[in-house]
Amino acid sequence: MIYRKFVSKALISRLSPTALCQSAKLARRGTAIVIAMVFANISIAAEVDNKLNIIEPAKTSACYLDGMSEQLQCGKISVPENPQKPDGKHIDIHFAILPAIKDTHPNEALLAIAGGPGQSAIEHAASFDRLLSKVRQQRDILLIDQRGTGQSHILNCEDSTVTSMLAFDDENIDVIAETEKCLAQIDADITQYGSETALTDFEAVRAYLGYQKLHLYGISYGTRMAQLYMRHYPEALATVTLDGVVPMQQSVLAIGGAIERGFELLMRDCASNTACQAQYPDLLADFTTVNKRLSEKAISQNVRDPQTNEPSTLLLTRSKFTGAIRMGLYTPAIRALLPHAIHQAAKEDYQPIMGIYTLSSDGLGLAIGMHSSVVCGEDIHRISDQMRKDAKESYISASMIEGLEKTCEVWKIPPVKDTFSEPIRSDLPTLLLSGELDPATPPNWGALAQTEMTNAKHFISPFATHGVAAQTCANDLIADLVDSGSVKNLDASCLQKDVRRSFYLNANTVEPLTVATKSNVEDNATATPAAENTVDMVKETAADNVTGSVIDNSTDNVINNATDNATSTGKE
Repeated sequence: MIYRKFVSKALISRLSPTALCQSAKLARRGTAIVIAMVFANISIAAEVDNKLNIIEPAKTSACYLDGMSEQLQCGKISVPENPQKPDGKHIDIHFAILPAIKDTHPNEALLAIAGGPGQSAIEHAASFDRLLSKVRQQRDILLIDQRGTGQSHILNCEDSTVTSMLAFDDENIDVIAETEKCLAQIDADITQYGSETALTDFEAVRAYLGYQKLHLYGISYGTRMAQLYMRHYPEALATVTLDGVVPMQQSVLAIGGAIERGFELLMRDCASNTACQAQYPDLLADFTTVNKRLSEKAISQNVRDPQTNEPSTLLLTRSKFTGAIRMGLYTPAIRALLPHAIHQAAKEDYQPIMGIYTLSSDGLGLAIGMHSSVVCGEDIHRISDQMRKDAKESYISASMIEGLEKTCEVWKIPPVKDTFSEPIRSDLPTLLLSGELDPATPPNWGALAQTEMTNAKHFISPFATHGVAAQTCANDLIADLVDSGSVKNLDASCLQKDVRRSFYLNANTVEPLTVATKSNVEDNATATPAAENTVDMVKETAADNVTGSVIDNSTDNVINNATDNATSTGKE
């Protein structure tokens, strides 16, 4: 689960003429974090179950999607917005299939479920294609835009008042007033966009297409949807993979502790790395210096926009600073930049942190209305007194809970039943994946989810962050699970391979500016890629991480400007 503050206007403009609800998303104090349209080139005839209330057949047509060169087929079904009112308003649920290379299992597909809550699965087709390429050799990959996201009646709002993300004052906004404005623009019964209602849409698509069995892959919040599928429609499933696990027993608002843990691990890793420690000997003190400075007053500077290179104004607030760090922890390549960015900020050079902030603030594509419907109905009422007490000790946690409570005052979603939070009891073959460095869904969340699963294995990658399959050999494990239908013989030894990125020691390289000695190289705890490849490394890792920022063509400017201007030392 990723709770993020910003959404890419360019991204959503390809889905709908209506812009995103910038006001509501910008009103969030905590950065909100976190992902994928393709149809098989075959005709699938299926008898539609009348209980699913599909009133007309899906239409399919050839289409092209970002990042994929092949011609694909896109489709949709029409379902009641409120399943209890089949004769009432209907909405379209858009779906797509990445067709199997060799269609040896026409009655099966792997359903890939996006994170958020609020991300479009269809928008991340290319990422899922890379991630699940081995599964796709023999089985279709099914993508569905969950109701309220992407092309499936997206819940978002129009706001033309925010002209610059860099200059926007995100700490002085009336959250309740802005949320009321957002709600007034939404043409939907917002109580009907929770996870369990959306699940009926998923099952409707499966029934329409005629798949007898689905394999599930859920990432982040998508693991909640996958677990609900295990609970309500186990007969439709063959195997399940949960990557970055959000257990049913856990409110997503408990993420505050995971963020703090992820930050502490960053400090630990730099301190234990000879080169990083030598370059940034007082990294925690550097962070404390900037955090204290910004808690007293936001900093305004004339800068060049990392995306456009146009003169702009940066208003760096404490929220933007901590938010950039938080989101940087999700992706290995950006995580490797954080010590340098923090250190430079302590020296009053804010270009590196501005570049990271821009990367993480304008590319995820969360549908904030849908996000609010899920969190306000399924999570906010699960905040305990202890959670509030713990949150007060963390700026990020406290501001996140405060902002969401104000939002939910307006959103007014009835809470789910208590049974929603019960552990999943299942004997389905289930693979759970956790990253030791995950700042959102730590390994103990995976262990909690596994409690009542009698046919499950939980593997922890010691070097992965959020989204293990995109960073490690876990994609091979998923393919093995799908092929064998069993977790019994899965060999997770490959997860021990050190896939960490070297820490950047200056703006341009992962090596000291002076000639590195043999001992420094040997002591460096992670493999050191060639300096000329570091920018490509950041872009590729961020693009492949299906829960991270969606990187568009502006990424070159963002990274190059951020790194080129981060220090007075130029490239050699």
